[in-house]
Order: sequence, then C-alpha cells, then structure tokens
Amino acid sequence: MADLPAPAETLIRVGIIAIAALVGYLLLRKAVELSVRGVLDRRQAEAHGELPPPELERRVRTIARLVDRIGGAIILTIAILMALTEFGIEIGPAVAGLGVVGIAVGFGAQTLIRDWLAGIFIVLENQFNEGDVVRIAGVEGVVNGFSLRRTTLRDLDGTIHVVPNGQITVASNMTRLWTRLTLDVRVAPGTDLDRATQVVNRVGEELHADPDWTTRLLEAPSTVRVRSATDSSAVVRVLAQARSAEEPGVADEVRKRLATALRREGIDAEIRIARTRQSPSGAARPEPDANASSGDGERGNGAEHSSEESDPTAPVGP
Repeated sequence: MADLPAPAETLIRVGIIAIAALVGYLLLRKAVELSVRGVLDRRQAEAHGELPPPELERRVRTIARLVDRIGGAIILTIAILMALTEFGIEIGPAVAGLGVVGIAVGFGAQTLIRDWLAGIFIVLENQFNEGDVVRIAGVEGVVNGFSLRRTTLRDLDGTIHVVPNGQITVASNMTRLWTRLTLDVRVAPGTDLDRATQVVNRVGEELHADPDWTTRLLEAPSTVRVRSATDSSAVVRVLAQARSAEEPGVADEVRKRLATALRREGIDAEIRIARTRQSPSGAARPEPDANASSGDGERGNGAEHSSEESDPTAPVGP
C-alpha cells in the first residue's frame, strides 16, 4: 500500500478494522451459543434430565442474547477507537475525558445503574428467562424480551409492559420446571361425593401410568377437598402437577378423561379450570374453552359457571 495516497490507505485500514470487527462479532455469537448450550447441557445431565428441553432452550436464548449485546458493544467501541487512531485522532485524552464524563453521568443516572445491577443479578440467579410466565411489579405475562435495563412482558390481552429491572422487588415465576394444574369438578345435587372422588382419583392414576403422559405429568390428578357444597351443586377441587411446557396439553387431556369417566358412571358434572394462565408460548386458553361437561343440555355448553373466585394457593384439606 506504499503507492496509494494517504487518504486511500487510511480508508483501507479502517475498512479492515470494520471487517475484523464484524467477523469477531459473528464468531462471538457462535462461540457464546455453543458455550452456553454446553454448560447448560452438562448441568441438565447432572440434574438427571430435570430441566425439560423448552426450559433449556429459553435459558440458552436469554443468556446468549444478553452476552451478544454486551460483547457487540465492546467490539464496536474498540473498533471505533482504532478507527479514530487511523484518522490521526489521539484517543488517550478522549478516553480520559470519557472517564470524567462517566463519573458525572453516574451521579445523574443512579436509576439506570440500579436497573443494570438488578438485571445482572436476574441473570446470575436465573430468576426468569424469555418465554417464562412471570408476575413482576404488579404485572403478569410472558417475558417477551429481556436486557440488563428492562424486562418486557406481554399480558393476556396482548398488551406490552416494559418494566425497569430496578423496580422488580419480587419476581414470581409461574412456569419454572413445573406448574400446578387446578380444576373444579361441579357435580349435580344429590351426587354421591365419595363415588365421584373415587372416579376422579382412578382417572388420575390411569393417566399418570400412561406411558405417553407419565413424563409430562409429574403428579397424578387427585381430589384434595370438597370446595363447596350447596343445595344447587357441589364443587370438588382437583390438583395435579405437570411440566410447565406441557401444562396446556395435560389440562386438556385431564378434562377429556374426567368428562368421559364421569359420564360413563352416570355422574352429571361440569369440569372447569380454576385459573386461566398463559402458556410459555404466549397463547392463552380462553375462558369458555376451559370447561368440559359430562352431562347434556345447558351444562354441556358451559352455560353455567362457578361465580366463586378461585384460589389455587388456598391450603389443601377438608
């Protein structure tokens, strides 16, 4: 490049720096993805497969994106400083000046720094990942995006909520490894509750023993109590434990098998999911679809619903 004019030589060097930065960033992305996946695969093997594949994929995606952004910012900063050097600009005083400016900005951006620190601890402690269903800062929804500064949630209505990480004092993760499936079985007045309970428990044991469902259903559906008994109906509370990623499919299968078994035994019942929750994919089960009936007529159409407000966290027992 000795025969080239000085400006052209400078531009070529800057171009080489830009290409090197781009190649370095692409290599970083690939290395981060492989490294994070390898570490989490080893941790999953040590935990004897406790972490389901969808949960593992969400962790890999969350950590990889975060490291990509941080690494990309560092590579871009280095490339800009090297390019400035090629243009004859002394970067020493500039770096020193940036340090002074950084201190001044730090005093005026304490909230921003708090958000970043909170984001770092969220990642280190693995409080939640993209795709998890969480409740933070009074908002519940699917984690749609995450950075060190803010967490983005999409609720059941499709509304996007942006929550600064510094405002997260309590993070409730409702899809970490497993989730509690809660159903209410409303039976007609005069129904033998002991017989209905036996049918429900038998269906739960059969489902849990089914090879196609035993890995998805961690705990067999069973009755825990009679939630209410009036002259018009009685409500039997049923609980089960399923892997978080499999919860929608397990709920549908439990409702279908319970409705079939109760109908076969001549028990008129309405089966209702006590709480509608977003799945990790972001889809929500609409309330009318969360009902199944073993009888006919209006009860079979889900025309009658419980007016009670469900409480999945209520203590179990009679």
